Amino acid sequence: MTAAAPSGQLHRVLKARHLSMIAIGGSIGTGLFVASGATVSQAGPGGALLAYAVIGLMVYFLMTSLGELAAYMPVSGSFATYGARYVDEGFGFAIGWNYWYNWAVTIAVDLVAAQLVMAYWFPAVPGVLWSALFLALMFALNAFSVRGFAEAEYWFAAIKVVTVIVFIALGTLMIFGILRGGAPQGFMGNLANWSVGDAPFAGGFAALIGVAMIVGFSFQGTELIGIAAGESENPARNIPRAVRQVFWRILLFYVLAIAVISLLIPYTDPQLLKNDLGDISVSPFTLVFERAGLLSAAAVMNAVVLTSVLSAGNSGMYASTRMLYTLATEGKAPRIFAKVTSNGVPRMALVATTVVAGLCFFSFVFSPQKVYLWLLNLSGMTGFIAWLGIAISHYRFRQGYAFQGRDLAALPYRAGLFPLGPVFAFALCLVITLGQNYQAFLQDRIDWAGVVATYIGLPLFFLIWGGYRLVRGGGIVAYRDMQFPAPKF
Repeated sequence: MTAAAPSGQLHRVLKARHLSMIAIGGSIGTGLFVASGATVSQAGPGGALLAYAVIGLMVYFLMTSLGELAAYMPVSGSFATYGARYVDEGFGFAIGWNYWYNWAVTIAVDLVAAQLVMAYWFPAVPGVLWSALFLALMFALNAFSVRGFAEAEYWFAAIKVVTVIVFIALGTLMIFGILRGGAPQGFMGNLANWSVGDAPFAGGFAALIGVAMIVGFSFQGTELIGIAAGESENPARNIPRAVRQVFWRILLFYVLAIAVISLLIPYTDPQLLKNDLGDISVSPFTLVFERAGLLSAAAVMNAVVLTSVLSAGNSGMYASTRMLYTLATEGKAPRIFAKVTSNGVPRMALVATTVVAGLCFFSFVFSPQKVYLWLLNLSGMTGFIAWLGIAISHYRFRQGYAFQGRDLAALPYRAGLFPLGPVFAFALCLVITLGQNYQAFLQDRIDWAGVVATYIGLPLFFLIWGGYRLVRGGGIVAYRDMQFPAPKF
């Protein structure tokens, strides 16, 4: 039974199925449907699978860390609130604004991507019209109510999940020679793709690091569970359940899909090297479906990719709106963004986020491909900063909890393998964050334009953190001074 929320506050109406699908919807998208081919072509089949497994392990520890925090303190500010309480006020302030900016710009990225996808069917229609239409749709879904957003996201994500399941099922039948499109001699014939050229590992360690960046981007969105916790109807029960289900589902979807692609298509196939939202025919999913005899595969996958980018944008609209709302309620953003309608929607925070998402309309002046890359570079680093914040916050939360002699058994959910989990996640995430454009430093002349485009998020984060310190003071919160409120179950 859902408790009625007081007027002017967020409503706790999200069920476990909503939480799971919100996270899945945020993390299964173009990274799997389009960019997965590039991971196989660059690192070989073995390298791609190893990268997904290792980054998947990192994400698992991040998810369990976030699950422990969110089940204990389910607030829409999530890691921004945890960072302020258990690391430093300025740290939480910077994480919050960083995350709001991350998703607000990512919405614009998705809206430009939608232009590129729609051009497949309607090349003569100006792309900005599609962006305007889809932006209005996202705004409406989020403005109606949180349940309306959650139901829409549930079905958006369901389309992607069904597509991946069908792909894995058909691919498996092809691998064993049961369905046309595989090697005539069945499994052993397809397994030969793992011995082509330098397979299973191609490109060495450098290629593996490069692929890790792509894989890391693909998994981003799983942390949306933490944002949605503030509106979960039973966070102590639903958050741990969602954390466990989401991780294993996403990992299995990615790993099995990569296995199917690598067994059916040699990593040397030139079509895998392409990674272009404007031409969905190069998607490895499309290539496999076409080999299975599905002649309309390109059109179907185009529709699925469109659903993916709209789903990610819809989730981003929700996440950034709630983050801005929480910053306002904590006095870290203008109070006007803390206003909530009677149906539990922070309307002014939604409007502010929509304005930033309007960056997509720059495609009216410049080419959509150019604007897409600009916006992608603007938001690329920020998601990893949020992940680093989760690992640091959880480590200090647990250390402070134990320092004050509190009973770990009282936690509604406890992450395993502490402190190894958050330490491992932090270290690997830091390597990925700093190594995103390591190639720029290996040239005869450092590519400073590329360095700035990739790493601009890091100095901005520290600038915001330092600016908060200068204006409001503060410092690292001592373990003895940490406040542990009564759990809000």
